[in-house]
Amino acid sequence: MAEAVARLLLVLEEKDQLTIAAMEPNNLIDLHFGLGLAIRNAYDLHNPDNPLLLECATSHPDDAALFIIHALWQRLQ
Repeated sequence: MAEAVARLLLVLEEKDQLTIAAMEPNNLIDLHFGLGLAIRNAYDLHNPDNPLLLECATSHPDDAALFIIHALWQRLQ
């Protein structure tokens, strides 16, 4: 998880990081189709054998992506 968040911090522009940091936690779901999609694809979350799914305690790529977004948000606080 820490590596996934660290990689996101490397590729996200500062303005995007500031936008995410300013969001209310309940509104992070709004990132589902943009950042969430990018996370699902970049981290191969559709692969059921992906260890990141286990770390996120889910087998569903959408849930794992949201979990990673929440971890990113927490890191930005």
